[in-house]
Amino acid sequence: MSSRPGSSSALSALSRPGWLTFAAIVMFAFGCLRLISAIYYFADSARVNNVTLGAFGGHLFLWGIWDLVIAALAFWAGWSLLGGNMFGRVIGYLWAGFVIVQSFLILAYAPWFGFASMILATLVIYALSLTSGWEDSRASTV
Repeated sequence: MSSRPGSSSALSALSRPGWLTFAAIVMFAFGCLRLISAIYYFADSARVNNVTLGAFGGHLFLWGIWDLVIAALAFWAGWSLLGGNMFGRVIGYLWAGFVIVQSFLILAYAPWFGFASMILATLVIYALSLTSGWEDSRASTV
């Protein structure tokens, strides 16, 4: 065994199930994507599809706030999952539910984006439910 400080924590992080790591990485990536999307909404960018018939109508500011909420939940859940906390699982399930709802809302306006979001959220739910029995012994109670 190595006597370097911190090597035991690095090795114990490798005991995390792969699906759980996948879910955390997807949430980080999706959080970055939604953060960029929110910036486009706030800037009234021409790159945004016509969503005037959507849930928030043509109010791009509200779409931007919705994307910021989803991004914040994604970052929060991903960080908590990598820390091995049960709290991350709860937020992860909530995040995936919000993403699936929004995917249905934008499916008519951006079908590829909506369908891809729906698939990724479903995979995150699968990953969280598949690894529900795993608990990190080093995890703090948040």
